[in-house]
Amino acid sequence: MARFLIELPHKAEVLECINAARILVESGSHFLTHADFGCKDGIHKAWIIMDVDSKEEARNILPHVYRRNATIVGLNKFSIKELEDLLEYHTGKGTAWDTQ
Repeated sequence: MARFLIELPHKAEVLECINAARILVESGSHFLTHADFGCKDGIHKAWIIMDVDSKEEARNILPHVYRRNATIVGLNKFSIKELEDLLEYHTGKGTAWDTQ
C-alpha cells in the first residue's frame, strides 16, 4: 500500500469553509472525517493522508465535488541507503558521501 497526501482547496469565504468541512464530515469515510483544515490560519485548504493502493483510488474516495481540484502527492520516507540511491539516480554520480 502507498501513502498519499491529498490537498483540497476551497474559497476563502465563511460558507465555503463550513460547506467544505460539512461535506467531508458527512461523507462517513474514515479518511475524510479526519481531515485537517487551515482555515483558521487563513489557508483555505483541507489535508488528508490516505494509505491506499494508487492515486486513482485516493481520488475516487474523495467526494465528487473535490476530485477535479485535489492535489494528490505520493509520500516517501528514506533511509540513508535510499538517499544514496536517490542521489545517484538524479545525478548519475556516486553516493552522497562521494560528492562532498
